[in-house]
Amino acid sequence: MTKAAELAKMGEVLTNGQIGGRRNIVINGGMNVAQRSSSAVTGIGASDGYFTCDRWNFNTNGNSAGRLTMSQASDGPSGFANCLKLECTTADTSIAAAERFFIEQKLEGQDVQQLKKGTSDAEKVTISFYVKGHDSATYTVGLYEGTSGRKIAATFPVTTSWVRQTVTFDGDTSGAIPDDNTAQLHLRFYLHAGSNYTSGTLGTSWNADGNTTQISSDGNSFFESTSATFFLTGVQLETGEQATPFEHRSFGEELALCQRYYTREGAGSGGVYKRLADGICSTTTAADYLINLSTPLRATPTLETSGNVNHYVMYSANALDVVTALALNNDSDDGTFNHSVSFYGTVGSGLVAGDSVQLITNANASYYLALDAEL
Repeated sequence: MTKAAELAKMGEVLTNGQIGGRRNIVINGGMNVAQRSSSAVTGIGASDGYFTCDRWNFNTNGNSAGRLTMSQASDGPSGFANCLKLECTTADTSIAAAERFFIEQKLEGQDVQQLKKGTSDAEKVTISFYVKGHDSATYTVGLYEGTSGRKIAATFPVTTSWVRQTVTFDGDTSGAIPDDNTAQLHLRFYLHAGSNYTSGTLGTSWNADGNTTQISSDGNSFFESTSATFFLTGVQLETGEQATPFEHRSFGEELALCQRYYTREGAGSGGVYKRLADGICSTTTAADYLINLSTPLRATPTLETSGNVNHYVMYSANALDVVTALALNNDSDDGTFNHSVSFYGTVGSGLVAGDSVQLITNANASYYLALDAEL
């Protein structure tokens, strides 16, 4: 494309509003927020989960013997302090047909209405990201729409240097996305797959769900050797066919967006005996607590603990009592968990009904309490 054509194209982007307002639909595309862990998490591969950088889910069918370590690394390209880093620790060179894993971000239906999917005005969508690895390789990036099961994908190259890759997909006039808070659009980076997923022709146009067209047969497997690495950052998903510069948001804004899905109290702040919540003793063995939310949760959360309930103690009337149970109450301030979450805890004895009480961690800096409303 000539310089004049590039300027004309950018003029179209400016006038049609693509560059105005918030452009990046992805949350935490710069991998700055890692509430669960900024350190390496080892042995990943047997089950799905969110392990390090917020909103980035590891998805596997659990069939592969391959294992990896995931971390938030400080080895980003110029302008990016952080990236998501994967390191293969157990190789799997005998790939069974049913094996597959990918890194994905799940997006709510109400956050992708601007794509106009399922209408005659469906918009093109552009994905851009920075990527590098231990060697030259080819992987697949794709979109999957959860209600109709339609999907589209393309391959992208990886080298040993950071390179910004860009993929533009046509709009999809079929399969309207519900305007709700459920997982409707999935952005996926496929890094390992068997023949059940690679034996067909890659679906580079929107198509009905089918295993064999999901992932390119020309791609590499991340589990090919224990020297394999994969680095990812600067992920942006936006309407239109022009990849605009990555939208850097403040850490505070990005954190608040992540806390709609997951918020953690405790670990990573202060020392031992950290206060997690204030409450009131309802009986000599039970207390009710309230966590006020700075960010409304997406849906009814689950209460996540750092392990055994004896990780927590109740502090009341200058005495410490080890917790025997913690659980969410079946209510909230308005039925939507927009402002607060209440839960209760029990101990063997020692409380005084009507007294104030604090829930604190039991002498370990890694203990925490979290509310999980992930997609």
